[in-house]
Amino acid sequence: MIVRTSEPVRVAVLADTHLRGSVERLPVVVRRELEAADVVLHAGDVLDRGALVDLTRLVGDRPLHVVLGNNDHELVGMLPDRLEVSIAGVQVAMVHDTGARAGRESRMRRWFPTADVVVFGHSHEPWNAEGRDSQLLFNPGSAVQRRRQPHRTMGVLVLGDGEIVEHRTVVVDDEDE
Repeated sequence: MIVRTSEPVRVAVLADTHLRGSVERLPVVVRRELEAADVVLHAGDVLDRGALVDLTRLVGDRPLHVVLGNNDHELVGMLPDRLEVSIAGVQVAMVHDTGARAGRESRMRRWFPTADVVVFGHSHEPWNAEGRDSQLLFNPGSAVQRRRQPHRTMGVLVLGDGEIVEHRTVVVDDEDE
C-alpha cells in the first residue's frame, strides 16, 4: 500500500503489546498517539484475534500494518512475517525479530535493500539508530511490558516527501504510576 499526501504523515509505531482479547490495557498516552496518527504500524506480538480486531477498531479507517510476532500463534496465516510499504515516499519495512544484535545492520540491509526505515520488535528494547547506509533501525519497545527497560515505550515517525522528518521514542508510563 502506498500512502501519499502533500502534508507530513504521522505514524504511530507499536510492538510487543501482548494484549489478550482487547487493547484496554494500552496506556492513555498510547491511545492519544493512536488518535493523532495518520498511519499505525505494529511490529508483532499483538497476541490474538481479539486484540487485533480491537486494535483495528481503535485505528478506524486509517491504515494499519501489522506483522506476525513469535507469540502470535493464533494469527499465523493472517499476518505476514515481513512487510514493505511506502508511506509519504519513504520505504518502510517491518519484521518482528531481526535476529542477534551482532550483524543486525548488515542483515537488515540485506533483507530490505530498498528500505529507508526498518521497524522491528521482539526485544522490548527501544532502538532508534541509523544502520548501514543511513537505513534507520527503529524498535518502539513495548507499551505494555517494559521487562528490563526503565519505561514502557512506543514510537512516532513523521514522514514526508520521501524524507524521515522525525523519529522518536515516546515514554508511555501513565501519569498515575
